[in-house]
Amino acid sequence: QVRLMESGGGSVQAGESLRLSCAASRYTASTACMAWFRQAPGKEREGVAAAYADGVSTFYADSAKGRFTISQDTAKNVVDLQMNSLKPEDTAMYYCAAGPASSCIQMGVGGTERDFGTWGQGTQVTVSS
Repeated sequence: QVRLMESGGGSVQAGESLRLSCAASRYTASTACMAWFRQAPGKEREGVAAAYADGVSTFYADSAKGRFTISQDTAKNVVDLQMNSLKPEDTAMYYCAAGPASSCIQMGVGGTERDFGTWGQGTQVTVSS
């Protein structure tokens, strides 16, 4: 069974940056697509960004475009999320998720957490104004 371990969360001021990292215990077909989701208190979990193992194909939610960058090192089974210009509304628990290639396709057409089968424990990001 593949395990995902997130790191890099924390508390920052608005406008600052954070880098989240997610390491998968191994690469399989079920980790071809790796993504970051977030869930704020009282809200549904939402997709933030996803990256396919080809190192080229990526997806970003509108809220992340221009501020967040997802990158995947397939050799190390690591996917990072660089978050710049953070806003208070970015405050949430951030989860790393992994799924097959189809998961990335779904992210481009309104996919949800149900398209991913493997999840990390989450890392908290808090942005204060």
